[in-house]
Amino acid sequence: MTEPTRSSILPIHIKDKKTLYASYMPFVINGGLFIATSKAFDIGQEVFVLLKLLEDPTPLPIPGKVVWKTPSSSENYQAVGIGIQFMDQDGLLARDKIETYLAGALGSERPTYTM
Repeated sequence: MTEPTRSSILPIHIKDKKTLYASYMPFVINGGLFIATSKAFDIGQEVFVLLKLLEDPTPLPIPGKVVWKTPSSSENYQAVGIGIQFMDQDGLLARDKIETYLAGALGSERPTYTM
C-alpha cells in the first residue's frame, strides 16, 4: 500500500468539455471535481488545485478537500482517482465558471467518472 501524498498542490488541465463534464461533481456541496490520479490521498485531506480550463490560459486556484476515492481495485468505474470538494470563495468561483462552460449539459444522463 502506498503512503498518502503529502504534497497537496495538484496542477490540472482539462482541455475539452467532454472531460470537464465527466470530471465535474455537481452533487457535492459547493461543487467538486474528479481528478484521475494513482497517488494515494486520505479522505478529508486538504488539497490545492491549480485548474486550467479549456483554452483559458489563467489557472483557477481552488482550495479543497478529498471527499471521494476510486481505488485501482474498483471494477465499476472508468478511472482511478479522487474527488475534490471545492472550498471557500475561490472554489465557488470555480464552480460557477465550470457550470457556465457546461450550461445545458448538467442534466444529461451521460456517464461520468463518478456516477
